[in-house]
Amino acid sequence: MLGENLKLFSFYSFSMFLIYAHWLLSKRFSGFFSSILVDFSLYFIIPFSIASLMKLNVGLSIGKKDGYKYALLLLLLSLPLSYYASNLREFDDYYPIFYFRTWNEFILREIALTLSFFACEAFYRGILLFPLAKKNETLAILLQNVPYTLLHTGKPFLEIPYAFVAGVVFCKIDLKSESFLPSFLLHYTGSLIFDIFCA
Repeated sequence: MLGENLKLFSFYSFSMFLIYAHWLLSKRFSGFFSSILVDFSLYFIIPFSIASLMKLNVGLSIGKKDGYKYALLLLLLSLPLSYYASNLREFDDYYPIFYFRTWNEFILREIALTLSFFACEAFYRGILLFPLAKKNETLAILLQNVPYTLLHTGKPFLEIPYAFVAGVVFCKIDLKSESFLPSFLLHYTGSLIFDIFCA
């Protein structure tokens, strides 16, 4: 028991260090494609390699179909809110987060963003959620949701409370599905539709 707790503590301490490293490197490598590389390296490649060595379950599986059903339902329910928000100036001025001249360029950059969204969900709803959730689900949700919400500072203000609520909902869906893939698909698809609304 003590050994298991020490393993989790070490793993979560290293994960918190990765959040700090990501914050530092994101400032240095702020270009569109370089920031995607930072996301994918620090949020997926490094932590999942460590998790694999430590034999930790981090939700990297297809999972159960119920999670995908809930994700689809939430996506459909969010469409009116997304359309409304896309007409607010602070959102319309901020999104998409990249510059594009043609629709081909828009599509290319949206495809590239799948790596960032996958890495983000893998880290927050995989790495920071699943190992601790079997011991203390509430603590696991809180532990991933605080830094995830803070990640949205600097974006339009309404995104901060929305991110907190969405983070909790994503966790519940993923835990039910036993996979972080439903929240990845929900998050990315919702973002893509929002970018189209704002473009």
